[in-house]
Amino acid sequence: MVDVTTEIVIARPPDVVAAYAADPDNAPEWYRNITSVTWRTPPPLTIGSEVDFVASFLGRTMAYTYIVAEHVPLTRLVMRTAPGSSFPMETTYTWRALEDARTHMTLRNRGGRAGLLPSRIMTLAMARANRADLARLRGVLEAR
Repeated sequence: MVDVTTEIVIARPPDVVAAYAADPDNAPEWYRNITSVTWRTPPPLTIGSEVDFVASFLGRTMAYTYIVAEHVPLTRLVMRTAPGSSFPMETTYTWRALEDARTHMTLRNRGGRAGLLPSRIMTLAMARANRADLARLRGVLEAR
């Protein structure tokens, strides 16, 4: 099992950061490993929304469905893989306003499947990927 929390400060206000990061349609732009997103339920994002993702991680292609478990706009988003997923995972985003219209964002991933890879290797790989993804997110949003 892995539990990785990554943080970043983005020089954009929380409403901009949260609206962009919480929209699954934007994920392929800032998540390097996500190749496609398909809504199972109609947008907009709300508790119970279901979204299919296809991602490539550590040389493997994974298809999974996230279900929105919590959504407090501009504050917190929690998504969990659908029951029976071959790679159970929970992803949590939080956003906090800072001075000068900046946002502190955290990205937490926890879960995983025992036996896929040793948890230390998986944790290191996920932490590296999360840091890179949040840096991409900052780059996209600060360039606007």
